[in-house]
Amino acid sequence: MSHQQISFHVSGMHCASCAANISRKLQKTPGVHEAHVNYANEQATVSFDKKQIDFPQMQSAVKTLGYSAHLEDHSEHDHSLHLKNLKTKLIISTVLTLLLFIVGFNPWLMLLLATPVQFWVGKSYYQSAWSALRNKTSNMDTLIVLGTSAAYFYSLFNLLFANYLAQLNIATHFYFETSATIITLILLGKYLELRAKGQTSSAIKKLMGLQAKTALVWKNNQWQKTEITEVKVGDRILIKAGEKIPVDGVVVKGESSIDESMITGESLPVLKKKNNLVVGATINQSGALEIEAQKVGAHSLLAQIIAMVKAAQGSRAPIQKLVDTISSYFVPTVIILSILTFVFYFFFGPEPRFLLSLINTISVLIIACPCALGLATPTSLMVGIGKGAQAGILIKDAAALEVAGKVKIIVFDKTGTLTEGKPSVQKLLWATGVKNQELLKNLIFALESLSHHPLATAVTNYLSTAKNLEIGKFKDHAGLGVEGYYQSQQILIGTEKFLHQQRVDFEPSLLDQAQEFRQQAQTVALVAVNKKLVAAIGIADQIKAESKKVIAQLKKSQITPIMLTGDNQATAAAIAAQLGIEQFKAEVLPQDKERFIADLVAKKQTVAMVGDGINDAPALALADLSIAMGGGTDVAMETAGVTLLRSDISLVPKAINLSKKTIVNIRQNLAWAFGYNLILIPVAMAGLISPILASAAMASSSVSVVLNALRLKRIKI
Repeated sequence: MSHQQISFHVSGMHCASCAANISRKLQKTPGVHEAHVNYANEQATVSFDKKQIDFPQMQSAVKTLGYSAHLEDHSEHDHSLHLKNLKTKLIISTVLTLLLFIVGFNPWLMLLLATPVQFWVGKSYYQSAWSALRNKTSNMDTLIVLGTSAAYFYSLFNLLFANYLAQLNIATHFYFETSATIITLILLGKYLELRAKGQTSSAIKKLMGLQAKTALVWKNNQWQKTEITEVKVGDRILIKAGEKIPVDGVVVKGESSIDESMITGESLPVLKKKNNLVVGATINQSGALEIEAQKVGAHSLLAQIIAMVKAAQGSRAPIQKLVDTISSYFVPTVIILSILTFVFYFFFGPEPRFLLSLINTISVLIIACPCALGLATPTSLMVGIGKGAQAGILIKDAAALEVAGKVKIIVFDKTGTLTEGKPSVQKLLWATGVKNQELLKNLIFALESLSHHPLATAVTNYLSTAKNLEIGKFKDHAGLGVEGYYQSQQILIGTEKFLHQQRVDFEPSLLDQAQEFRQQAQTVALVAVNKKLVAAIGIADQIKAESKKVIAQLKKSQITPIMLTGDNQATAAAIAAQLGIEQFKAEVLPQDKERFIADLVAKKQTVAMVGDGINDAPALALADLSIAMGGGTDVAMETAGVTLLRSDISLVPKAINLSKKTIVNIRQNLAWAFGYNLILIPVAMAGLISPILASAAMASSSVSVVLNALRLKRIKI
């Protein structure tokens, strides 16, 4: 396929308008299908045709606007460097601006002090505005440059031609301190915004900080301390008590309790012994372990989590489309409004008309703040998605986060979600007159050993002392049962429906007992030999301790829970009753799940599906939101909109709650950003606010949006 997607880091952006302009530039580049640049995490995501364009060409397109693109993530370094440079400029700018107010009696000294503020401190604004102009667009810096330049050059004109203006009886006014104060206040806002914005990516920093730096690897007949980057798949690694597990692997020797809380959010340690999988960055609490490395570098679970969180934080929420549309028209609209303001006061305003026209025009240009609009959505998404990752909830993208808050129906696949997924045999009953039970146990064990179904595993565990006979013509009837032959004898194990289809001769008393099993919330597997029913096996899967509470929480939130199961109607009814679920569907085959979800979605109801992410993949793909229950190392990150890093059903309502609170936070930000402009631009046009106050308001609006987004770090989900 020539259609590909790439993500890369963009350096040099200092406002949301920069990101919008880069997005438009890339979007117009031949070969690019779609481009989005996120100012909050400085990431660009581009969908492109590799036959028409490559990354160096994208780099060139970005460079024409005055920015730089890198495949390596320079965000941490860039952020520190940018913050340091801003701080230096802010200190110098503040000192020069304060001196301007002190030497206000001498216009030549004012010029000397204001010039470095205007052209050295404000250099980046001029560069950005010029790049935008060359590319036939505009941005926030266009407004800053127009406003401050008007004040500066008007003052310079008055200073240079003071005598001539005096001869014409025209009073001279100087606004050097106004232009310098505007730049200083905007710079202060940018500095505070950048400091706060650095905290939005704290989740990524924490995750990256979890990675081990070295490992004890068996080399040349001894344990050698090795850099983590040099560890290879197959290496044998020793982890002592209290040390981090450096890579994903399998235990080959030893036994210990592992603290997996940094990955899964689960506080209780997990016992690991030979053949168990362990995850890199988790902590070995007690005994020594030897593991064989299986996944290293970018293939490890932690690396995948970090990559997934980064991608999710850089994705676009559907709500962002409206903001993007408004922002594209915003700056040109403000420029038109500023011109109209100037014209109105110049022709209809009181004396001194020109001065009032100029001051009010500067106020309109400066007070407009598309930065707050651009920051409103991505900052909240970054914090919300990071918060989820720390709790063991991986959100694939912004769209999944937004949809989660709208869910009205949640469909649960029973096994492994509502139940423990570890069924065990409760009772084995033989039909009347059955002889040679030992042989039958061996046959049942041998046939079930060929199946990978959880119920088959329960049966083989129960009959673990039986002999494994050679079974021929094995066939797995998906969702129904299994079939095989031993010395010309046909053996069938499965549901009552399956055995009816196979025309088995049933014993009524055994079926009655099977029905009692079902009413006790047990799944029944029936056994037939040569078309004659010989045994009934009652199997129970323990309901998770938290399942009932979770169902009650969902119902309280006006969300309808539905259970899907392959169990018989009576068994399903008993389990649903225990959980408090009114709606369920029994005897569901794998293909039935897909149709069931499709029918619900067709009714225009927002549907979430909770499953294991692998066996339920078709049904998960059809749901508006797919939630995969994971065990930590085998989570289906690629298929699910939301992946839970541990098999804890209580994370489902937490994910929905996180979504709702994040979306509320985004709406608060947007309401503030829109409200700010809707109220204060007319105020500035009416001449009710000075340019200095306008710059302070403009700077504070962006900072307030970021600070509001950071509140999500403290919410309880």
